[in-house]
Amino acid sequence: MVCGGPCVFDCRLPLMLKTTRAAFESIDQNLIKVSYTLGHGECVTFFKVILPLSKKGMIAGPVLSFARAMGEFGATLMVAGNIPGKRPPCQSQSTPRQAAGTGKANEMVIFFTLVSAAFLYIATG
Repeated sequence: MVCGGPCVFDCRLPLMLKTTRAAFESIDQNLIKVSYTLGHGECVTFFKVILPLSKKGMIAGPVLSFARAMGEFGATLMVAGNIPGKRPPCQSQSTPRQAAGTGKANEMVIFFTLVSAAFLYIATG
């Protein structure tokens, strides 16, 4: 699974950044100006006003990216598959082990399911 990590990160980064940027841009500029009027500097304004207001969008970006990356797992298996005589793709290494109930594949599936559920709970929270 490690071999696909850089590709997944590179392909999903724009979705994460777009969602996070939209969260920052949705903040009312008057709230930022009020913070400056009250004598707070840029650093305090960022941590006390901007971050709390954009928290849900900053959580939603990585959650959406992770969900999209996990969703493409099946498509990779269907297209690339397990070609006899050649090295199978990284994703197809865990599926037969999971089906056979060997190794730690079942624990990995449960772990990633719980992590996904936790992210969704935090994002909708």
